[in-house]
Parts: sequence; C-alpha cells; structure tokens
Amino acid sequence: MVFICTGQKSQIKAESVVYLQRYALTNCVGLYGFKAYMFEQTFKNIDDIFNKDAGCSSELDYTEQSSWMLFLKYLDDLEFTKSQEAELMAEEYQYIIDEKHRWSAWAAPKTADGQFDHDNALTGSDLMDYVDGELFPYLKGFKQRAESPNTIEYKIGEIFGEIKNKIQSGYALRDALEKIDELRFRSQEEKHELSHLYETKIKNMGNAGRNGGEYYTPRPLIRAMIDVLQPQIGDTIYDGAAGSAGFLCEAYDHLRKREGLSTSDLATLQTNTFYAKEKKSLAYVIAIMNMILHGIEAPNVIHTNTLGENLRDVSPSQQHDVVLANPPFGGKERKEVQQNFPIKTGETAYLFLQHFIKMLKPGGRGAIVIKNTFLSNSDNAAVALRKELLENCNLHTVLDCPGGTFLGAGVKTVVLFFTKGEPTQKTWFYELSVGRNMGKTNPLNDQDLKEFVELQNSFIETDKSWSLDITTLDDATWDLSVKNPNVEEEAPLREPQAIIEEIIALDKESEVILGKIQELF
Repeated sequence: MVFICTGQKSQIKAESVVYLQRYALTNCVGLYGFKAYMFEQTFKNIDDIFNKDAGCSSELDYTEQSSWMLFLKYLDDLEFTKSQEAELMAEEYQYIIDEKHRWSAWAAPKTADGQFDHDNALTGSDLMDYVDGELFPYLKGFKQRAESPNTIEYKIGEIFGEIKNKIQSGYALRDALEKIDELRFRSQEEKHELSHLYETKIKNMGNAGRNGGEYYTPRPLIRAMIDVLQPQIGDTIYDGAAGSAGFLCEAYDHLRKREGLSTSDLATLQTNTFYAKEKKSLAYVIAIMNMILHGIEAPNVIHTNTLGENLRDVSPSQQHDVVLANPPFGGKERKEVQQNFPIKTGETAYLFLQHFIKMLKPGGRGAIVIKNTFLSNSDNAAVALRKELLENCNLHTVLDCPGGTFLGAGVKTVVLFFTKGEPTQKTWFYELSVGRNMGKTNPLNDQDLKEFVELQNSFIETDKSWSLDITTLDDATWDLSVKNPNVEEEAPLREPQAIIEEIIALDKESEVILGKIQELF
C-alpha cells in the first residue's frame, strides 16, 4: 500500500493490520484516506466470507447479499441520527423498525461499554432461523403497511419481498454481519466513500455477468451525457431502465456540487427530481442501495416492467424534463407487450426508445445509449422509428462510441442526444477514437470524452466530427449510418470470381513470358 508520508512516497510493509493502522493514522495521509482504505478492506473481507459459503457463487451473489445487509445497517444509522436530532429538539422520534428487529438488537448487539456482545449475538442455526423465519417476513410486511410507494417503509417491503438470504451457514452470516457493522453511514463523507466502493462492486458484478452493460454503464460516458444535457435544479430526471441507477446517481452528484444551493433546492433534489423504473429484482435492490449511498434517502424507484405500460395512457403529469438511459441490448418482447406501442417490434431497445420519447415533456432533453445498428437497420420498425425521431425531435448530436466501451457486451453503440418537440434539421456526429484497445485494465475515462463535450457545445467540425443535413437523407430509409466524410473511403472488396479470373489471366501471361525466355536458350 502506498501512502504520502511527510511529503514523500513510502512503501509500507506492515507486519500486522494494527501496525498499519497506527502508522497510517499517526504519520500518513492515505491516497484515498485511511477510512476509505479500511472500508475497502471490509468489503474485501465480506466477499471472502461469501466466497467460502456454499450459497454464494459469483459477484452477483456477493453484491446481492451485501446489499440487504448494507441497507439494514444504513437504516439503523439513519434512525440513530434522526433520533439524536429529535432529542436535541426535545421531540420524540418514531422509529420505523421495531426494537426487536433493529440492527443493533440482532445483528450487532453491544455491551454497556460499547463492545460487541458475543454472549447475546445470535449465530449458527439460531441466526438462520431468525433471519429466514422472523426478520425477512417482518420486513416484507412493510409493503402492505406503508402509506404510499414513495415512503422508505414501502421500499423496505419491496426489497425484502424480492431478495432472499442465500447464505447457507449461520456462522458465515455472523462473520459477514460483524464486518458490515464496521461500516458507518453517519456522515456525508462516510456515505461518499461507501458509494465509491459500492460502485466498484457493481462494476465487478457487471463484468461477471453475461451482459456487462446490464448493470454497469461506464461512468465517464454517463458524465459526458449529463454535461451535454446540463440538467438544472427543478428539472425532473427519469430513467425507465434504471439497472443500478448509475445515471441518476451521477446526475445527483452533478447537481449536488453546485454552489449556493438553498434548503429548498436540497429538498427538491431529495424528493422531486429523480425517478426510475426497473424490472429485475436484483437490479431494483441495487438501484435503491446505490441511490441511498449517494445521498438520496428515499429513492423514487418503482419495481415494474416499464414496457408493460401502454403509451396511450401516459399523461402530461407523468412526463419529465430530462431522460438519461441505457436500455437493454438485444432483448425480445412478447406480442402482447408490443401492443402498447405505435411502432410494433420485438426489439426491446426500440420499444424503450419510443417510451423515452413519450415520457419527455415538450422541450425535454434526452440522451439514450443504443446499438449503432439502429442508425442503419432496414427493417420496417427501425425505419419508422428513425422517421419518428427525426420528425418529432431534434436529434442534434450522435456520439459514435468505439468497440470495448461496454466491457463484456460485445456490441458497438451510439448515444442519441435529442430535444422533443421540434424537427431535426442538422445532426452533428462525433466519432470517438481513444487510440487504444479498451478493456478491464484500460477502460473509458473522462479525458477520452473531454474533446467531445467541448466541441459539442458549438457543433464544431473537425476530422472526427461533421454535420449531416437531414434534407439529404433518402426518405425511404432515413439511413443515419456513421460515415465520416473526412476519411477516404476504402476501395470496395472485389467479388471472389473477379479475383480468380485475374489470377488465371496473370498465370497465362506468366506462361507466355516464360516461353519467350526459354526460346533464348
């Protein structure tokens, strides 16, 4: 581990964790802060525990199981903080969780002097019986008892109605709970550090899954999309294919950093800015946990199949100012789901694009990641959807992303930037070239996208960017293929038959030449 110590770099090889802790605290300022280092070690230790348990087999399981524990630990710290605030105001705080089921009662009981109470801590089969037989049913019941879906009580019921305890050993569960208890959510700094670590877990989970882009969109790409759309305080921001809620978390961070935010602004960010929907149970849980760690106490995430909603039923009150999304690639939807859309297709991404356009207010701004084949596919649905997009929205920018942008996804993508309510006249294209093969060790970074963001503001044309006049398109196909006019087109490949004929002709010519040479002797 490398630390900055009295202005110089030193390589510390500690004989023990205690020595490392003491040295770091007394002599060093950690590159990420000592607390961040300890949080990181805790996460690694928890994963090691899960790795040894028969019920957990992958990063997806590790993240799922740590998520429900983190949520309950966060909730306990939140209730502690609120009870302290109420006490200062001489008020009585109404706890959400009954005393018997609070984290401090069953997961991490303490003695009078604040030490862990091993004598009264459940473990082994007793702990498993309590968690599976009492705790989870109690928490699941919050969904029915909650006043509305926007409350933290409803979120508790939703989470524990979907997630299951997969850990098979009560002793492994006890070890994991004690590690989770080492984490603290009582300051903004602590939440910030934990949010970064949780993002890393999500990234690893995305890499481990079959569809890398399903859980993790590269954060530099998200930040560039946000920089282009420039959401404002008071805008509502929506993602109907939320995944791990990376778009909304980054948008929150973008807005939260602004100087001079009032108490009213902060309240608006908490309750009336970010809206999401997610179909899959695990992604739903992760989205809520991720938003909580970024600072949104009761995320407006709905667990539903977004595409199951009929577009004709969307009212103006349900529409949003900004849409940021990366819908699933290559999925297929059933016929009954397709009936909810004016342009019928089994392609999930095309249905989502129709949904996102509908969910925008007039004048609303969208930035959507989609496979690059959408720009040129000749099937009826793709052509009709391109026509719809160009005629009813201003598709002002297309960012062409290189292969490897999404680890494990194996597809090339583009980002569509558009404003609803005005037809497209010109579209500015930018061909992103990072000058290297991207992978796990050298992924997309913010510097890669810096030029794009700077040039996009004025639609500047360079050797990597150009504008397309929409009036030049063939209205039979509305083909928007990425064709950089600044690059010479390669000669088209010849047909195999033509190549064979040329080889035969050259062979005959060679025979004639060889015959003349032989006549000389």
